[in-house]
Amino acid sequence: MIADFFELPQEIILDLPRITLVGNMQLYIENHRGVISYDENEVRLSVNKGEVIIRGEGLQIENLLEEELLIKGMLESLSYEI
Repeated sequence: MIADFFELPQEIILDLPRITLVGNMQLYIENHRGVISYDENEVRLSVNKGEVIIRGEGLQIENLLEEELLIKGMLESLSYEI
C-alpha cells in the first residue's frame, strides 16, 4: 500500500532484486548485494534474504556496479533461493 501511495516500485520498498532477462543471452539485475561466486558455468549473487543463481555456458560479467550487474552468455537456468 505504501508503494502505491507514493507511486514507488515495490522492489524498492521491499528491498527485492529487479531482474531483466533478454532471451537466453543476457541478464541484468539491480539491487544485488554482491557476487558470492563466479565461473563460466555459474554465477551466485547475494540478494536480500537469499541468493540468485544463474547457470549456463560461457557466462561473463560484462558490467559490475555497486547494485547493478550485467551477465552475458548462454543462460540455461535462473533460480532464487532463500
